[in-house]
Amino acid sequence: MSVDLAKLDQHLATRSYVEGYTPSQADVHVFNAITSEPASHPNVARWYKHIKSYSAEFSSLPGSSKAGEAFLGSASAPVDQEGDDEDIDLFGEDEEEDAEAERIKAERVAAYNAKKANKPKTVAKSVVTLEVKPWDDETDMEALEKSVRSIEKDGLVWGSSKLVAIGYGIKKLQITLVVEDEKISMDELQEQIGEFEDYVQSTDVAAMQKL
Repeated sequence: MSVDLAKLDQHLATRSYVEGYTPSQADVHVFNAITSEPASHPNVARWYKHIKSYSAEFSSLPGSSKAGEAFLGSASAPVDQEGDDEDIDLFGEDEEEDAEAERIKAERVAAYNAKKANKPKTVAKSVVTLEVKPWDDETDMEALEKSVRSIEKDGLVWGSSKLVAIGYGIKKLQITLVVEDEKISMDELQEQIGEFEDYVQSTDVAAMQKL
């Protein structure tokens, strides 16, 4: 049996194997029919070296030798035209199979991306304990707290509060709030509270914890 190297070289120009995407018995069948590395056919030579590396595993490779027979013929008999037509048809079928595989892959990727896009995004939030210090013991703490709570922002929720003594009859406001991290900047919020200059001396973040 001889191998039609020209036909095989053309076939391997766009493929790594005689059939499918992994080494198979079809590769073994054709490989065994070639006596030496065909340097004049670069695609076949590349394939020949690759398949040779599997020589110890030939018997365990999957598939059958049927696909490899398309490239084999007698040493003296020319390849008939009808056989060429059949090979061209087979080549076309391979292209159709490749196109179908790519289409299925594209559909799966699109479905995954759509599912990922529709997945609800987790909103990162933090619980903050904010301390607001007045100027002195004569500061109206009720008015101070009312001013602080008057600040309304998307992503800001005011919580409980209490007055904490800090000495010399002065008490500071300790207030809890929940913020959405992407929407609320604590630095900006503290600056805004500091604008109530009649009541507020300074502000400090006493604690912050992610929800």
